[in-house]
Amino acid sequence: MRDILSDLDRWREDHKSIALATVIQTWGSSPRAAGAKMALTPDGRITGSVSGGCVEGAVFEAGVEALKTKHPQLLHFGVADETAWDVGLACGGSIDIFVKPLDLSFFDAVHSVLIEERPAVIVTIVRAQAEILGREMLVRDDGNVTGTLDDELNKIALDLAKETLAHGVSRRAMLNEEVEVFLEVILPPPTLIAVGGVHITIALVALAKSLGYRTVVVDPRKAFGNAERFPHVDQLIQAWPQEAFQQIQLTRSTAIAMLTHDPKLDDPALKIALPSPAFYIGALGSQKTQEKRRKRLRAEGLTDTDLARLRGPIGLDIGARAPEEIALAVMAQVVAARNGLEGERRSDETFAADVGGSA
Repeated sequence: MRDILSDLDRWREDHKSIALATVIQTWGSSPRAAGAKMALTPDGRITGSVSGGCVEGAVFEAGVEALKTKHPQLLHFGVADETAWDVGLACGGSIDIFVKPLDLSFFDAVHSVLIEERPAVIVTIVRAQAEILGREMLVRDDGNVTGTLDDELNKIALDLAKETLAHGVSRRAMLNEEVEVFLEVILPPPTLIAVGGVHITIALVALAKSLGYRTVVVDPRKAFGNAERFPHVDQLIQAWPQEAFQQIQLTRSTAIAMLTHDPKLDDPALKIALPSPAFYIGALGSQKTQEKRRKRLRAEGLTDTDLARLRGPIGLDIGARAPEEIALAVMAQVVAARNGLEGERRSDETFAADVGGSA
């Protein structure tokens, strides 16, 4: 939804009727994940994508029909269907898409959650009798609820929404034998925090921004952490980590990379980061440097559970040596972590050569 928000706002200002299509499940080689959105208007405006081009034409027609009849539709496209060649899925894969008219009052609540960057879950009835099909409920992380499904279903849906938000993964679920819902998790946009304005960081934040991450650089040293070196970073904090991290909210959408090789900067930042909800925490340095770092942090009170979250040496093992290559290795590991995968970590002892420092 966040990707198409500006178009939806503009269409609303133009008083357009809007249909919203949401991917609720995929199998095989379908190119878009659950939660992917496409919005459309009867006069031919389209924003977003549900398949990378394979089924958009058929979805557009279904969306126009949903606007005419006021009835949502659950669509299925797959290689086993006779429509597979027509919609472009003959190469493999299946996809379920739910299409409904956009409820403007409900959208206002979702809009607020997105702007405020609040975690929440949208619960939508995708299979049920016609009178309740398409009903929606928005459950925020603080427990506040907008919308209703049905008096008998609300409590079940609320409990499922809280459970789903805790896991952070969108899913389908049955509320009873006849009613199925799609629970769509909304999390704050991913943020990459780089501690240390070193050469690797310049390449790393540029790569992160190209992947849609909000970027933050922390470095109290004016020679390293300055706007001339980082003109496009979203937030530049020229302060020590203890002060800087008071200005940043660490969430399950946060990745943190320690890149200074300086315990005076890395260690205080790690003491804050490791117990936090951040999904990724990595630190530059060889295996020997990591062992010394872990020993210091353990003496400072961090637990083995905390230290087990530290990825070090930082980055996937792709044979990286140049700063730009190391940045790629780090960002690849961040993406893998966010997608629930674990790649092979760097294990070499050549970080001194990589960054011009001592191991």
